[in-house]
Amino acid sequence: MIRPVNFTFNAETAVNNAFQVAGADGGAQQKALGEFDQFVRLLRDNGVDVTVVDDTPDPYTPDSIFPNNWVSFHRDATVCLYPMYAVNRRLERKPGVLDIIGRKFRIDATLDFSSYEAKNLFLEGTGSMVLDRDKQIAYACLSPRTDKEVLLDFCRKMGYTPEVFIARDGAGRDIYHTNVMMCVGDRFVVVCLDSLPVPAERQHLEATIRASGKTLIPISLDQMNHFAGNMLQVENQQGEKLLVMSSQAYESLSPAQIAQLEAFNRILHSPLTTIETNGGGSARCMLAEIHLSPR
Repeated sequence: MIRPVNFTFNAETAVNNAFQVAGADGGAQQKALGEFDQFVRLLRDNGVDVTVVDDTPDPYTPDSIFPNNWVSFHRDATVCLYPMYAVNRRLERKPGVLDIIGRKFRIDATLDFSSYEAKNLFLEGTGSMVLDRDKQIAYACLSPRTDKEVLLDFCRKMGYTPEVFIARDGAGRDIYHTNVMMCVGDRFVVVCLDSLPVPAERQHLEATIRASGKTLIPISLDQMNHFAGNMLQVENQQGEKLLVMSSQAYESLSPAQIAQLEAFNRILHSPLTTIETNGGGSARCMLAEIHLSPR
């Protein structure tokens, strides 16, 4: 997780992120810092090993709090770097971050997809893709930030099967990142099927999820708008699975959905209102999960 130093509303990302709200950034850095620190405490209090890296004031990176868009870490000791839509977000790929990770975890190879930026083609990490790491499936809704050519290149090199579809919000706009409309756990998948306008793609996605052997838990468009799709299942140091989300996401769920999710794992939630409103991302976006082996 990247502790922010210059968090604020980013106009460069707002052009295709309908979750961002302009004009809500009064004191955003200080409020976001409080939300960040409270979130980290919650994770650590529940036995999760959190590697926190302090962002640097220079270069200016207002969205650094969302590292999962530019980097991902894999069990085979590979690190992947991704092409980013917003020019000022490309500066988030700071070597110092990977140096800190590399001192704690084993890294054998780096796959750098960022050269696609020169062709204006983008794939923003585990925002653009929701990875089923057990079944090697890469779920991805196409958008200006998620290009099929780059996705297929990732899948070829990392051994994933692509599951590609179009997803739109209630106003008919492309959903900018797949991880706001679905989450894959070890035994379940949370997904907003209502966001898929093409019936054949919706049926195919549903069939793929069911064929993976995981329980499908649907959420509504309204719940998606409250970041109920932006969850991440993590494992603490005792081997316990935990489902992490924001308090806004948790409060949007029905008692039946909460009971269904708690049958698989405990739920942790923390208030992230400033980060969600200004950044257009939530709990899952703040977590770049590390599947590397410790040194």
